[in-house]
Amino acid sequence: MSLLQALGIEGRVLKLRGPTPETQGAFDAMAAAKADALLVLEVPVTLFHRKQIADAAIAQRVPTMFSAGSADAGGLLSFGNKVDDAWPRVPVYVDRILKGAKPADLPVEVIDRRDFVINLKTAERIGLLIPRELLALATRVVE
Repeated sequence: MSLLQALGIEGRVLKLRGPTPETQGAFDAMAAAKADALLVLEVPVTLFHRKQIADAAIAQRVPTMFSAGSADAGGLLSFGNKVDDAWPRVPVYVDRILKGAKPADLPVEVIDRRDFVINLKTAERIGLLIPRELLALATRVVE
């Protein structure tokens, strides 16, 4: 038994494709399946269209969780490593490689800081009350 099954959660994958994905079909499928929540994976198409996805989810009163850095798009929650934390290290690695270092010899760096953002505006719009205990865990709250 998987963890999702043990928790009574049935996951479904809805794919968005192309540079201008048709999100309404995905949300229609979610409505038909009576989805309780939406986890938006961190892929280029969802990053680019995160505001559109968040707006559609709010319209259907579906709580969403996005990757870190997407809370201001209107999702209820966002969690993970912020890409902004990694970018400052990129030039250092490029410089080393251009000076002759072998990529396989460079150390692997791990970003261990996680960003957990709760959007109270979205919670209000979809009719959710966020418990104080959960708010206390947030690294940032959008009000």
